[in-house]
Amino acid sequence: MIKTDVVVIGAGAAGLMCAATAGQRGRGVVLIDHSEKLAEKIRISGGGRCNFTNINVRPECYISNNPHFVKSALKQYTQHDFIALVEKYGLSYHEKTLGQLFCDQNSQGIIDLLKAEVDLGQVQWRMGTALLGVEQSAEGFVVTTAAETWLCDSLVVASGGLSIPQIGATALGYELAKQFGLSLVPLAPALVPLTFQVEDLWPELAGVAIDNAVVSCDGVSFREAILMTHKGVSGPAILQISSFWQAGRALHIDLIPDVNLSEFLASANRDALLTTVLSEILPKRFLQVYLDKHCGVKPLKQYSSKELQEIELGLHDWQVKPSGTVGYKKAEVTKGGVDTDQLLSKTMMVRQVPGLYFIGEVVDVTGWLGGYNFQWAWSSGYVAGLNV
Repeated sequence: MIKTDVVVIGAGAAGLMCAATAGQRGRGVVLIDHSEKLAEKIRISGGGRCNFTNINVRPECYISNNPHFVKSALKQYTQHDFIALVEKYGLSYHEKTLGQLFCDQNSQGIIDLLKAEVDLGQVQWRMGTALLGVEQSAEGFVVTTAAETWLCDSLVVASGGLSIPQIGATALGYELAKQFGLSLVPLAPALVPLTFQVEDLWPELAGVAIDNAVVSCDGVSFREAILMTHKGVSGPAILQISSFWQAGRALHIDLIPDVNLSEFLASANRDALLTTVLSEILPKRFLQVYLDKHCGVKPLKQYSSKELQEIELGLHDWQVKPSGTVGYKKAEVTKGGVDTDQLLSKTMMVRQVPGLYFIGEVVDVTGWLGGYNFQWAWSSGYVAGLNV
């Protein structure tokens, strides 16, 4: 049995930040991950471009049974702190939409930064190492791997959630939580495309994007692009609302949020097909299918006032009832997780098990799309690293 101060399980975003922070404090740290490849979820994020944080991070952008839980960690390590770290390593970045910051050196730049920070802390790497078991003893925590057994004072679980199992996601963190008597908030895929019943599908629209739509559900709204798929709908606005949507609920989609259709049509060529007239504000392929299912495709002058009113109302409030999601395979994150009531928000330590910490996605904290979940990983990993 080898003695060390800290064992971190999981070399993803939160685990790397925690290991680096603790190691640079002078703590002896061992970082264990079952994967040979480092930080695969960071590597594929943002299509490989890595949306590493958001300049608009604030507690209101997170979902949790305890909405106040995130405040302490986000205050102790802000988006500006991580931006400063990016700049320290000479990485450049740009803002895309809605405050999203992307690394110009792509995801590998962020991975290299984190690896360098971990190495600065003289952390012992154990990649490609299977975890066989964890036990608590009078001396601390006994962590048994396929190669070694470690005895540590502090154990940090940063093993992530269930999203994207094809790159190695497992239920390990939740199993460890249960082992130590912790309760879980029910798990569900989040930031995920939604599916329709077969009878509600418009397969001929697969691939059609609408760049500016407002999607609402149960009083929550997001304004971004939507994308029609073979199975249902996706796109940023749909991924955002998926974290709030519940089975049986309808989505209300405003496809023309900035358009007064009556005024728009008043100056239009009345001899032209309505699909042609409206193609200035919506994709023609969408209009062809939408109008065909409603009042038919014909010249503008052939529509009655009632028909035009129905079209306008429908485009401002297209109601669809998803049948489900495409699941964890396409989900960006896992909603739910270790109940935050069991954790100290200032340190991420389990209240009833001194020395045991849970950080990152395994915790019941889900951020919006756009860099918010990475910031939670940096913030929760940092505060745990300060306290282990």
